[in-house]
Amino acid sequence: MPEHKQPLIQGQYFHIYNRGNNGIDLFYDADSYYYFLKLYEKYIEPIAETYAWCLMKNHFHILVYLKIDTEIDKSKLEYSTVEKAKIITASKQFSHFFNAYTQSINKRFKRTGSLFEKPFERKIITSNNYLQKVIFYIHNNPVHHGFTDHIWNYPWSSYESIISEKSTKIKRKEVIDLFQNKDGFLEFHTIEQDLNDVANLLID
Repeated sequence: MPEHKQPLIQGQYFHIYNRGNNGIDLFYDADSYYYFLKLYEKYIEPIAETYAWCLMKNHFHILVYLKIDTEIDKSKLEYSTVEKAKIITASKQFSHFFNAYTQSINKRFKRTGSLFEKPFERKIITSNNYLQKVIFYIHNNPVHHGFTDHIWNYPWSSYESIISEKSTKIKRKEVIDLFQNKDGFLEFHTIEQDLNDVANLLID
């Protein structure tokens, strides 16, 4: 029987993760990374606020707050079908997102079949301490997997957007405030964190 997954609950924070089906690559070149982010903006940003993200070769991590109905601008919602859905759910929007990306990659690289594992992984986060640790974990993922020696050297994560002054849709202020200030954020990311207390929230 398929494994039961945590329902996506509005008004809650979630660490969301998915990998390539059977470990295959999700991203083939710089254009595919950019296109993934473009589709994320199209399908997910209307229903979620983004706190951290990281795209790896064959998987990704995203930390989001799922908006409640009164926070969703339904005029900005995008669907995979012509007709608008009667019920808006985060699960359906993520499904539209993954399907749109799969269709694009399959067409561009002349492949067929599933690109992502199904269903995608999700873990609910219920405290600021856990939020801090998961943000670190997401940004540290390229170091953990040996893609780079330093968090700040990896281009496909939200780390640079959070510490820069450039315009961003990341919830920069809210993230910085979790660490008191920018110096606190930077310091936290230079220390090897003990993740044992959030091991149940980590999904790779």
